[in-house]
Amino acid sequence: MNPTTTPLTDETFSEATASGLTLVDFWAPWCGPCRVVGPVVEELGTAYAGRVKVAKVNVDENPELAAQFRIQSIPTLLLLKNGQSVDSMVGAHPKAAIARMLEQHLNPSASG
Repeated sequence: MNPTTTPLTDETFSEATASGLTLVDFWAPWCGPCRVVGPVVEELGTAYAGRVKVAKVNVDENPELAAQFRIQSIPTLLLLKNGQSVDSMVGAHPKAAIARMLEQHLNPSASG
């Protein structure tokens, strides 16, 4: 796993996402689309290092988090700001679309 991507668990999630922007990839090892999105999320972790934290949550190993955020389909990308959900994407999206979501929250005045 990319050093800019942090695996989170039911126990570590709240503290890790408490401040700043955090992009969380809810995934599972058996999920084909998750294997497509995973490397894209890791690339974004590198590209946005220092501005956005990037984390992954294995829904099979952390069912409490999946339930808390009502994750019904994976992959689900959840964007948190200071621990609160501010945006999300469900399914496999291209890197540009995910980056656009991040940019909207990094530069809110530029979005319109």
